[in-house]
Amino acid sequence: MKEKLGSTNALYPLVTAIVGATVDGTPDFATIAHLGIAHLRGITLGMGNVHLTNKGIIENGTFSVNLPSEDMVAVTDHIGMVSGAKEDKSSLFELFYGELETAPMIEECKVTMECKLVEHVRLPTHDLFVGEVVGTYADVDVLTNGLVDIAKLKPLLFDMASKKYWSLGEPVAKCWSVGKEYAPQSS
Repeated sequence: MKEKLGSTNALYPLVTAIVGATVDGTPDFATIAHLGIAHLRGITLGMGNVHLTNKGIIENGTFSVNLPSEDMVAVTDHIGMVSGAKEDKSSLFELFYGELETAPMIEECKVTMECKLVEHVRLPTHDLFVGEVVGTYADVDVLTNGLVDIAKLKPLLFDMASKKYWSLGEPVAKCWSVGKEYAPQSS
């Protein structure tokens, strides 16, 4: 038997990211978990329109997506609790840039992506940003055969229901393979 939970969004947990943008010439960052994949090179961000970082994304048409590992949980949470209008969050990290000069990336994050803004939709309480990945950078210690290995990355997962950060568990099955073993039950 199921219990109705109202209009609760049950897609959590989601990967936690630190989004970066340049606001009035200064790098700024916001912690978010409402991000997704639009297509192989497309990223979506759902960001409360109170974030100062949003202003920089709109101003410059660029942003970065930085994936913090479990060991960055305290600073990641801090970034999400303070406004860039009150604290210079860029001083918390060593920054670097790729080809987009207004998409600051965080050296301490083992995987980072620089993105250009493709579409912006203003919603009543949030901004929806759709971006295209221009460049992805990864520390060699989180790569296996030239690809990001999430077991090595140890990304932070965010769950709204428990209001906690979670870690990744063990793999369950191999994609595009385990389904070959499935046999539908006839009635």
